[in-house]
Amino acid sequence: MDGEGGGGLKPMDSEQLREYGHQMVDFIADYYKNIENYPVLSQVEPGYLRRLLPDAAPNQPESLQNVLDDVQSKILPGVTHWQSPNFYAYYPSNSSVAGFLGEMLSAAINMVGFSWITSPAATELEMIVLDWLGKLLKLPQEFLSPGHGGGVIQGTASEAVLVVLLAARDKTLRRVGKSALGKLVVYGSDQTHSALQKACQIGGVHPENCRLLKTDSSTNYALPPEIVSEAISHDISIGLIPFFLCGTSSCCLVEVD
Repeated sequence: MDGEGGGGLKPMDSEQLREYGHQMVDFIADYYKNIENYPVLSQVEPGYLRRLLPDAAPNQPESLQNVLDDVQSKILPGVTHWQSPNFYAYYPSNSSVAGFLGEMLSAAINMVGFSWITSPAATELEMIVLDWLGKLLKLPQEFLSPGHGGGVIQGTASEAVLVVLLAARDKTLRRVGKSALGKLVVYGSDQTHSALQKACQIGGVHPENCRLLKTDSSTNYALPPEIVSEAISHDISIGLIPFFLCGTSSCCLVEVD
């Protein structure tokens, strides 16, 4: 994008960044100002976008205004507006204006914090902020970074489920031996997201050892402790090794009831 649709790719200079940044902020502000005018659920048919876009990428860059015009006329009709005040599906995922500004700053610095030395501030800020969160939740010291705890921000909830399952698996296998992998058992409810089953598959837990326990309206779809206890006791009695219980809050329940 060169800002004028002229020939050749021309990286933006700092003054163009200011100009186009203001233009983008105006577009976002107008979108939020008018978001209630959009149907919450997209009204398009599958495959609609392919008919509106060229078969190949353009040879020349376009101006930001042309890009935003395309977003307005071609992309927004295909958006389910999760930020609409009338959106009540799936799960809460609301953003904030403060979040936009933070994303801008993060994108500008664009660090890759996979280890301390790649960007010390990224690692240390993550530890500090997650300790703040732990203290707000009144978690014991064991969950905070000065001890053996501490948190790490994952990219998605599915990724987080996988990480904690792998951690629990490895801790258990260090105790019982790696040869016991086929005996490990995971518990969830019939309301649990498929992320749990995917994590089990990646983690080497046998599909038949992933227990999705039945719930009903009598407990507001929470797992009754007696059902969990019965399942665990049965598995122990036949030589299996329970090691992981996943709660589910998709129905606004509190696990375990």
